[in-house]
Amino acid sequence: MENLTQKILRAHLVKGEMIKGSPIEIKMDQTLTQDATGTMAYMQLEAMGVDQVKTEKSISYVDHNTLQSGYMNADDHAYLQSVASKHGIYFSKPGNGICHQVHLERFAKPGKTLIGSDSHTPTSSAMGMIAIGAGGLDVAKAMAGIPYRLTMPEVVNIKLEGKLSHGVSAKDIILEVLRQLSVKGGVGKVFEYSGEALKDLTVYQRATITNMGAELGATTSIFPSDEVTHEFLKQQGREEDYICLGADEGCQYDDTLVIDCSTLKPMAACPNSPDAVVTIESLQGKKVDQVAIGSCTNSGYEDLMKAAKILEGKKIADHVSLVVSPGSRQVLMKLMENGTLKTFVQAGARILECTCGPCIGMGQSPKSDGVSLRTFNRNFYGRSGTLSAGVYLVSPETAAASAVAGVFCDPSTIEYEDTFDQSPYYVDDSMIIAPSSHPEDVEIIRGPNIKPLPVNDEMSDVIDKKVVIKLEDNITTDHIAPAGARVLPYRSNIEKLSEFVFENNIEHFDQICKKNNGGIIVAGHNYGQGSSREHAALAPMYLGIKAVIAKSFARIHKANLVNFGIIPCEFENVQDYDNIDFMDELVIENTYNLSKDPVLVVQNKTKGTSFKVKTTLSKEDVEILKAGGALNYIRNQQ
Repeated sequence: MENLTQKILRAHLVKGEMIKGSPIEIKMDQTLTQDATGTMAYMQLEAMGVDQVKTEKSISYVDHNTLQSGYMNADDHAYLQSVASKHGIYFSKPGNGICHQVHLERFAKPGKTLIGSDSHTPTSSAMGMIAIGAGGLDVAKAMAGIPYRLTMPEVVNIKLEGKLSHGVSAKDIILEVLRQLSVKGGVGKVFEYSGEALKDLTVYQRATITNMGAELGATTSIFPSDEVTHEFLKQQGREEDYICLGADEGCQYDDTLVIDCSTLKPMAACPNSPDAVVTIESLQGKKVDQVAIGSCTNSGYEDLMKAAKILEGKKIADHVSLVVSPGSRQVLMKLMENGTLKTFVQAGARILECTCGPCIGMGQSPKSDGVSLRTFNRNFYGRSGTLSAGVYLVSPETAAASAVAGVFCDPSTIEYEDTFDQSPYYVDDSMIIAPSSHPEDVEIIRGPNIKPLPVNDEMSDVIDKKVVIKLEDNITTDHIAPAGARVLPYRSNIEKLSEFVFENNIEHFDQICKKNNGGIIVAGHNYGQGSSREHAALAPMYLGIKAVIAKSFARIHKANLVNFGIIPCEFENVQDYDNIDFMDELVIENTYNLSKDPVLVVQNKTKGTSFKVKTTLSKEDVEILKAGGALNYIRNQQ
């Protein structure tokens, strides 16, 4: 008897044994990229010499960098469309929607595997598939037919009992999980959902939960494929993709968490972490300045319809700014058809593009010291574009009710109609461009902002570098490689992007690295949480970073560090962190011996002391590090 996670992994197992904590390799059926990470991923695919992708289906989405304030984003889009056409990849044009929303609607299939160069790729696991976020290089490798390497995760059953009350949503379920388990609670785990409450949770609602499972640090989260899935696929005109797929009765899990949905209340994640969760009731009456409804977490048809029902016949408060961004063009068209778009506009909302927009820092930064309620998945410090703003993560119902009240408002305390138009969805794939049937005739377009990939040196047996920055716990990839309209256009220009690394933590980090010929980063627990962006490893590699010594690492970022030839080391004794200071000179010896002995002794030449670090690396990881990164390793293999 197997649980659902084990069933799908076994069906795709290429190498290894499915023993918890053991390295395995699995075949990937599908890939997705988005434009902020995709340009680099396809440059890496080209560098591998791959003519046509080896997957069942690969899709390139444009949804992040859509503000055309210069030529850079437009040039990237032209590159992405041409490279997709040439290499057998489908291309979703700007305006067609957010990658996770569109993929859920048009491509996700029960029982399949998906790897995407975005940490919220697990959204599609709401469809009963294994969908995993990873760095762009791992996605490029999957497109090249190379199996994905991961550690066999623990499988935790989250049993949802009862039924959600009026005003309480799927967002409140995942916020409750985050409240109980924290942003580190999912590392090395898959969360598999079951229970009587599932029959009342639609695919869109399930997707909200699997989407924000990324904030737990989980490998993925997954729901079974059942009659709810079947109905969704029928609405999408994809009934042939349906299979019934779930856990065997009486199967085993590594742990179980039971949540009674009937007892949940509307909640919010307070600044600046998705696990800083409190009830809306405890915030009732606090003034709100801005409300944003959208993102890949809460921009589905049902999310927007519920928000519209609250806004119907009302106006937002005079001091509130409300923006709405539908997750896909088909959702937008449906809102136009049934008159809901008119409801939003009459209430005082501004309608944004079907893109990530404010969630990735592309516009709509709050005012100084402002309070912003967002239906998004992340509220990391500075991510909104306003360092002094207080960003709260809430449900669409809470967002809409608070926009009208002008203060935090518990939607369970107000009257509104819970039902809405359930007629068939609007379906139109005309903005998804198929690859060329004559790839030999396609010329790849490269604008001046698309720079060659930086190449790392082979790893040295002895690393002698200074500590160029010392950081606390839960450092995110937003800290390392910031998002936002000022930075994102340089995602295909690592030399320029490196100027922004750690800009909110220390001034002129790039100059410190250049002055000291690179260096070593020291950090606390959960280093590299958040986005899958490999730029958070690639830009430090460009600046000469050779090792990161941390108390613990987030899964995706640790893999990215290995992919770009930076050694991820963990303190054997976390107290040793306290004895290291900025600009201490550290010497790490015998790195070539890592495959035989995972423990390294680090000499602190400045202090005249030493301490031990451990590396949990596979034999192949060590070979990749020795080569100076995965691209060098693949070239050597070829």
